[in-house]
Amino acid sequence: MLNMQRLNLKGSVALAALVLLSACGKEQAPPPPPTPTVGVVTVGEESVVLTSELPGRIAAVETSEVRPQVSGVVRDRLFTEGAMVSKGQVLYAIEDAPYRAALASAQGQLGAAQSQINATRLQAQRYGQLVQLNAVSKQEADNATASAQQARANVAAQQAAVQSARVNLGFTRIKAPISGRIGRSLVTVGALVQMGQTDPLATIQRTNTVYVDVVQSAAQLLDLKQAMATGGVTRGDGSARVQLILPNGSTYPIEGRLQFSEVTVDQTTGAVTLRASFPNPNGLLLPGMYVRAKLVEGTRAQAIMAPTAGITRDPRGGATALVVNAQNKVEQRNVTTDRVIGDKWIVTSGLKPGDKLIVEGLLNLRPGATVKPAAPQQVAKPAGGAPGAAPGGAAAGGDPATSNSSAQAGK
Repeated sequence: MLNMQRLNLKGSVALAALVLLSACGKEQAPPPPPTPTVGVVTVGEESVVLTSELPGRIAAVETSEVRPQVSGVVRDRLFTEGAMVSKGQVLYAIEDAPYRAALASAQGQLGAAQSQINATRLQAQRYGQLVQLNAVSKQEADNATASAQQARANVAAQQAAVQSARVNLGFTRIKAPISGRIGRSLVTVGALVQMGQTDPLATIQRTNTVYVDVVQSAAQLLDLKQAMATGGVTRGDGSARVQLILPNGSTYPIEGRLQFSEVTVDQTTGAVTLRASFPNPNGLLLPGMYVRAKLVEGTRAQAIMAPTAGITRDPRGGATALVVNAQNKVEQRNVTTDRVIGDKWIVTSGLKPGDKLIVEGLLNLRPGATVKPAAPQQVAKPAGGAPGAAPGGAAAGGDPATSNSSAQAGK
């Protein structure tokens, strides 16, 4: 009897085990993960204005160093430092008493020379008549003629001496050679100045118009010229517009002009110096000031623009993009970029109009995966990252040159 009870117990345990195994075998597999949603932008062609930001310095259109033409002691300074001066305005007065005396001496010698002209001329005429009568010798007549010519030459020399003395006297009043703003005076009243000295007395700069010299690589200049030759870039009036960004970050309100015919190439660096001119009616631009020049090169009519959020970099630094094909599968493209305009890259190869560029939902995305395209900013926030985060945790809208591309490691 006891044995029968044990057998029944064992049978019940076995039956229960069979029932459990049967229930486990009938349990369904977990459902597949949902298709991820990505934000896409349809790539198209746009007309964009091409700009380049280059460093530069401001230079005055005209610069003149005021120097003495004669030696002497400064008697007066006749200008205000930092003021505007006009061409021909007297700036300094040098003690002129020695030069007045030199002029008077030269004028006296001129008078003495002029008094000899009539006497020698009349003597030469009389000897000319007497030599025909054989009253005087031919030699005496020739000597009289030579004396008359020497007297005339002496008068001319004394006239030049008077003019030179008058010029030196005029140089005692040092005048402004150009119109412009004059700087500080490097000499004071009572200082001795000398003709040909190294240090100037003051410096005048004309700044109603200024130059801005910027440097651009010759390769960039050639690319721009080739693009203009092929019609890829157009320029309305044939000259590039230039905008200035001042040291405090503000933009100068007046645009300048630059002509490519004014450029030169530095043989040592291969750089091109571009000179732009800017009106400066208020004197805001000062010579020597460091600025950044934004060169408006032209307009590219059919440029493929891609948001920076959709362009990433592979480990080798190459630009890549993920697009959605007609089967809603992810494709990886190697692209070539030119420059950033606003928040978009200009793409020269790798993308074509109509491509659906993924700009959001890049986290953990692999080429070949099936996705559900949607408009940007409609993608749910992925776990552990912000919406549209770039691979490696970098934001999708971050710097395209530094974005990590670990999400594309399966290419």
